Amino acid sequence: MTLDSTGALDTVLGKAVALLRAFTADDRVLPLAELVRRTGLPKGTVHRVAGDLVEHRLLDRTDRGYRLSGGLFELGLRASSERTLLELAMPFLQDLYERTHETVHLGIREGTEVVYVAKIGGHRQAKTPSRTGGRMPMHCTAIGKVLLAHADPELQADVLAGPLERRTPRTIVAPGVLRRQLTRIVETGVSYEREESTPGLLCVAAPVFETDGRTPLAAISVTGPVGRFRPEAHETAVRAAATALASTLGRRRR
Repeated sequence: MTLDSTGALDTVLGKAVALLRAFTADDRVLPLAELVRRTGLPKGTVHRVAGDLVEHRLLDRTDRGYRLSGGLFELGLRASSERTLLELAMPFLQDLYERTHETVHLGIREGTEVVYVAKIGGHRQAKTPSRTGGRMPMHCTAIGKVLLAHADPELQADVLAGPLERRTPRTIVAPGVLRRQLTRIVETGVSYEREESTPGLLCVAAPVFETDGRTPLAAISVTGPVGRFRPEAHETAVRAAATALASTLGRRRR
């Protein structure tokens, strides 16, 4: 495992981050041997760095190994921009859920990926691979495509240069096709996903703009299963929620 191409694993911080990032969303506890395998670090180094992380409440030690600690959750909540966005967005997300009774997401861009800041779903919510704090490629999600459509040309060029990962048979992997979709998204103000990230799922998303009305800060989406969900029917509701959130954020910053 390498953090980047600059030799970051040679630093104490790099080793600590490598251990923390060795955990996936499905991991509860990882034994020392598995941390050694995933990071590629010597056993003694992993044991020493893991001990430091336990001392600082970033890892917990159990009888079966190590698990991520609540201290990480506390640090995450201190990320001011995301916290403010989530606090202001939640009423709009809840209203949108009440109108649709389908799964509602709020996502932001980090690099060429979507990070899901919030997810609301009821008892009949569709099974989606998304989770709060999780990531997905931009090119195959409705939130990602709407953020990409309004991104700067350099970022668009990077994504279109690929490779575009094929996650399902319906994932758009042809740069020309994706580029035409992005142009259409700018024209209509919404984007759609049709089983491009996960078979059986449909989605519609709209951007939440900065005060300039052009730069996307985040995006809101509604997701549902094929057969029951018609994304076109929720286009107006999603666009209204995104516009209202943008207006609220704009007033907050004045």
